[in-house]
Amino acid sequence: MILVNIRSVIKGIYSLVHPEREAFMSIEKSIRSQAGLTLVEIAIVLLIVGLLIGVILKGQEMVLNAKLKKIDRDRSGIATATLAYQDRYRQLPGDDDQASARFAIYSDGVDDPLPADINGDGDGSIDGNWIALANSETSNMWKHLRACDLIPGSGDSAIQPRNTYGGVIGVRDGSLLINGHVTIFGAIEGPIAKIIESRLDDGSPDSGHIQSDFAEALMDGRLVSSAGGSYLDTGRYYMAISL
Repeated sequence: MILVNIRSVIKGIYSLVHPEREAFMSIEKSIRSQAGLTLVEIAIVLLIVGLLIGVILKGQEMVLNAKLKKIDRDRSGIATATLAYQDRYRQLPGDDDQASARFAIYSDGVDDPLPADINGDGDGSIDGNWIALANSETSNMWKHLRACDLIPGSGDSAIQPRNTYGGVIGVRDGSLLINGHVTIFGAIEGPIAKIIESRLDDGSPDSGHIQSDFAEALMDGRLVSSAGGSYLDTGRYYMAISL
């Protein structure tokens, strides 16, 4: 009886000193009490797990690539439409000071806008905030492009398109330290912004022909980006890309 108690005490002390060993022995004992898996069965299980992990990772990569391609299509599509409009009419969409007379939709007798509300000033610059105010050049740009069928929709609609992350897409003359017209994409996730930069520019939010900031309103200014010299994976960015 005394010997049994001594063994119990020793076992208790050992379990306190080596808990991981005790846990392992417990698991091993449990496995022994059940029907064990053969090496072939273990190999099959590991193969299935590996395949599932591969499928998941490949799926994530495909989603990422699809979003990148959508952003690139939006960027190139807007640039192509803008240049096509300029080539066709010798004016920029939104800035066109003859739009009210040029397109029948603005003089068909159905909610026709005043010329001052649909025409630009013809100075060669698409002026206004990138989140466009009503009847501004950055707002009328979308109407003009739709009126001549360069992008889908009605010429009465100034609705700005949205990118694959749900952020607004806008165009204006200049943003941050970029001179000339830019396309701005809102709410782009950090990892995507980083890839876009690395593929098309210098990798930094505050330099080059692609620049970004955390704040929507700052994209209308002409100051250096507050995002610093590198992208954060946890950040959401407003990206300005030269048109």
